[in-house]
Amino acid sequence: MSLASMTGFARAHGTAGTYAWAWEIKSVNGKGLDLRLRLPPGWDSIETAARASVARALARGNVGAALEVKREGAAPTVRVNAPVLEAVLAAIRDVSKRVEAEPPSLDGILSLKGVIEVADAEEDEAERARAEAAVVAGFDQALARLVLERRREGDALGRVLSQRVDEIARLTGAAVRNPPRRPDAIRARLAEQIKALLATGEKLDPDRLHQEAMLLAAKADVREELDRLAAHVAAARALLSEDGAVGRRLDFLAQEFNREANTLCAKAGDVSLTAIGLELKAAVDQFREQVQNLE
Repeated sequence: MSLASMTGFARAHGTAGTYAWAWEIKSVNGKGLDLRLRLPPGWDSIETAARASVARALARGNVGAALEVKREGAAPTVRVNAPVLEAVLAAIRDVSKRVEAEPPSLDGILSLKGVIEVADAEEDEAERARAEAAVVAGFDQALARLVLERRREGDALGRVLSQRVDEIARLTGAAVRNPPRRPDAIRARLAEQIKALLATGEKLDPDRLHQEAMLLAAKADVREELDRLAAHVAAARALLSEDGAVGRRLDFLAQEFNREANTLCAKAGDVSLTAIGLELKAAVDQFREQVQNLE
């Protein structure tokens, strides 16, 4: 059995030349597969590869991935903006003709906004290409860790779901063996109901009485519901033993379990059978709640 949860978290980081990168990926429950990428400016080119990797690795879940990239060890370039400096000096000369003051210092002039420009070191195309390849590989590494985490949690969910299915099977068997649903017990209840009707003294149409008796007998018979419950148990066990994304099919089975449990409670003509039906509904609710987490 290799089930997968839809929730998980993973990180990966590394370096490529002067670039240091870090990925953070997390996923939560979702009806389909949805990837939301948060990339630094200028790194949009890796989006296509990231989306393709997610589509290959996952089937369901809302996935969020964030990339952080820094350049380390690349010396920035510093230059004087000559047009701005000339404009500043011209303004100083003009002011000095009107105001008597100490001439400005060199560090004061250079500290003025726009005079000195600091820029990142120019990127080498080959180095940038290697960095992008490393970032994509790092995404695949983080994604593989996420898949492993989701499968680890899926194994735990599988054990819980197997226990819930066993409980549903046990309660279904208890309902099958429930004494009040034996044919002789059903006939006895019908006889009592017909006797009560006849005791009213009203004139009853024999044909209509026969039809009512048939309806009461059909309502009291829950064999079809119990047979379907047994079939659903077998189907659930088969799905839990499969590999891959089975969450949607198990969710459908949970709905079928719930439908049969509701019908069983509605048709139960005895307190003991009703009690079994209510326990069954509780087990089905627990089963469906856990199924919502499966891929």
